[in-house]
Parts: sequence; C-alpha cells; structure tokens
Amino acid sequence: MNPELRVYSVIWCAWAVLAIAVVPYLLLRPAPYGRHTRKGFGPLVGARLAWLLMEAPSPLLMILYFLLGRRPHSAAASVFLAFWLCHYLYRAFLFPLLLPATSRPMPLLVLASGALFNVVNAYLNGRWLFSLAEPRALTWLASPEFVVGSGLFFFGFCLHVLADRKLRRLRRASGGERALPRGALFRFVSCPNYLGEIVEWSGFALATWSPGGLLFALWTAANLVPRALHHHRWYREKFPDYLPARRAVIPFVL
Repeated sequence: MNPELRVYSVIWCAWAVLAIAVVPYLLLRPAPYGRHTRKGFGPLVGARLAWLLMEAPSPLLMILYFLLGRRPHSAAASVFLAFWLCHYLYRAFLFPLLLPATSRPMPLLVLASGALFNVVNAYLNGRWLFSLAEPRALTWLASPEFVVGSGLFFFGFCLHVLADRKLRRLRRASGGERALPRGALFRFVSCPNYLGEIVEWSGFALATWSPGGLLFALWTAANLVPRALHHHRWYREKFPDYLPARRAVIPFVL
C-alpha cells in the first residue's frame, strides 16, 4: 500500500471525526465573525484582508497539487480543478473585494482556523484527485454521477453568489445596517447563501465521487447549518414581523 495512502486515511478519519465533533459546539455558540463577532479570539483583521488570507490557500494549493500530480492529466482532472477554481476565485478574491466597507473585522483566531481548514481540505481533495486515485476516464464526464453532481454544483454556486449579492445591496441601501432580506429564496429560508454552498459541495462530492469531496460536503453542512440556525434566531429577535413560515436553511424543513 502506498505509504501516503495510509497517512491520507488517518487524516481523513480524524477530519471526519472533528467535523462531527464541532457540531454541538457550533449549535451552542456561533463562530465569532460577522454579526456574531465577540471578544476573546485575538486581534481583529479587516474583513477584506481576512477573507483573502483565509481562502486564498485553497485555490493556490489545488493548482500546486494539480501541477505536481500525474502527467498527462486526464480531462476529468482538469474539469475537477476548474470546478474548484470557479468557487474559490470568487470566494478568495472577488468576494472580499465586494464586501461593504462597513463589514466587521474578523478575529485572528477565526482567520487562522479557516486557513488551516482550507489547507487540509485542499490536501484531501487535491492529492486524491490528481495523484492518489486512479485517473478518471473521459467517459466519467458522461456518467450519471458527474452529470447530476455538476448540475448541483453550478446550481448551488449560482444560488449562493446571487444571495450574497442581494445581501450586499440590501446592506448598502440601509446605510451599513443589517436589514431584513426579502424576495427570491429569502421567502423560504433565512440563509439561501448557505443552502447554496451545501448544495454546491454536495454536487462536487457526487461529480468527483471522492472521499475528499464527501468530507468537504460533510464539513460544509457541519459548519453552515448551525450558523444558519443562529442567523435565523437573530432575524427573529431583531425583526418582530419576520415571516413565521420561513425556515433557516432548508425550505419547509429546517
């Protein structure tokens, strides 16, 4: 057995256990950034710089793993990299630039934790897809798993980008204050941006059919579902006219 496969398996299992273990804590206490920022997590870093430093390791490492992987690369590997970069060029570079100037700074500990997550996540996905796993044949791009998964990926990506844009515009219109979002999928859930990311990475897991993709989808839900519940509670406390039928993250369910 490839020695790195043993190391990979140990890291994967430990990362899966950690994903499950953080859920109870995050249900009790939201991660301390954005509207839930609180003291005790180190110096504050400006929101734009913090998001850039936190997210940039992921696309950079994924490109590195691709370049260091098998040669020549399969068409499927190139597509998987393109999916990854589609998300992270937005999240690491465009999203920070578009943040309102009034965005709250991020505690250094949150920035460091997020950067560590992205380093581990890029390893689990990049090394598996481009080096450790058997290369996917071109026919994989016509498989039901890839077709459905890629559809979910791009649907989720568009959903969360559009929700982000609506929230930014609403905040600018309200002079930097957080206001009640309405319309589109906000009619059904408080956090369609989080729903979009969960759908997106679930689609990636299906399209790649990989252990790294599966674990990324698990971590996305473990992180964002509790945060959506806290956002939902915050909206209900702040806005007495909040729609009673609106759910936190999954329409009509949760």
